[in-house]
Amino acid sequence: MSDNVVPPVRFRADVLAVPAYRQGATPTKPGYKLSSNENPFEPLPGVLDAIAQRSDINRYAAVAMPELRETIGAEFGVDGTHVHLAAGSVAILFQLVHAAAAAGDEYLHAWPSFEAYPSLGLASGAVASRVPLTPTAEHDLDAMADAITERTRVVLLCSPNNPTGPAIRRADFDRFMTRVPADTLVVLDEAYREFVTDPEAVRGEEVLRQHPNLVVLRTFSKAYGLAGLRIGYGVGDPAIFAAAASVAIPLSVTGIAESAARASLTPAARAAHAERVAALAERRDALAAALRELGLAIPQAQANFVWIPETGQVPGGVADALALAADFSEAGTLVRPFAGVGVRVSVGEPESVPVVIDIVRQHLAQR
Repeated sequence: MSDNVVPPVRFRADVLAVPAYRQGATPTKPGYKLSSNENPFEPLPGVLDAIAQRSDINRYAAVAMPELRETIGAEFGVDGTHVHLAAGSVAILFQLVHAAAAAGDEYLHAWPSFEAYPSLGLASGAVASRVPLTPTAEHDLDAMADAITERTRVVLLCSPNNPTGPAIRRADFDRFMTRVPADTLVVLDEAYREFVTDPEAVRGEEVLRQHPNLVVLRTFSKAYGLAGLRIGYGVGDPAIFAAAASVAIPLSVTGIAESAARASLTPAARAAHAERVAALAERRDALAAALRELGLAIPQAQANFVWIPETGQVPGGVADALALAADFSEAGTLVRPFAGVGVRVSVGEPESVPVVIDIVRQHLAQR
């Protein structure tokens, strides 16, 4: 809920106690928006044409969207019945936790991680159980396995982790899954999977069929640049998604979003997509390296952002995340601060990289 706002009617105390998810702000002066992990490239080839051809917006989208589901399923070696679509992968997160965890049950996630995780159980009354990251800003999978109890219904794994950047290693994931009860749902949230370059990272398409209790989530918002159209997907057992559909908001995926997603998966779009992802990964690595040269302990970056920790988390950070974010804002560029923890900087236009480095350099010089 918003700070310092008191509703005029009675609401649940547990709902009022959890901050609402906050979208990254838009700059109010010339600069760069590096606060929302958006793709700085224009839409992929064919996407705008596909959108323009949808003149049937007076009609609901086609039931089930089988062509899109089959195309996605083929990437995982399964048929379209194993694919679930929603208005962004975050919508599927809400559905899965709602369907699996009732009042008094628990769902487990690392922290800090995706800011929406703490609110996922509010609708059903489930309790979020947080496990701190390691000093290197990675999932502590041993501690997470230790934290699983009879009340645990869902475990969320964010790889690469938002906002800190490291990806979960395949060997660590495999060991973790041997400790998870077979009837506990595990969600591998791979919203930034396309940017991963670490050969040791887990990849959902390689492990999905080994674990009936595993769901892999991906999105078209980030690497594919369709954030404004809201479409994401999950891949897993059809029975899991049947339960998720029971608590889903009906008709949430529009036909326009479906057309844009299908256009994003054509051969020409895939080729352009691969080039753009490679360019962003290279830009990310250059930014992380430059910040390390300033003396900052930047953790492994495997998404389309870098993480600047506070010194309270690890040596080699900044003193105050909010102060650093304020310096960025004053310069016309917005980043995402996490008070007391660190600052996430999205990888944007190539011209933004030297701007970021200069702002950070000046901030550090003031200490």
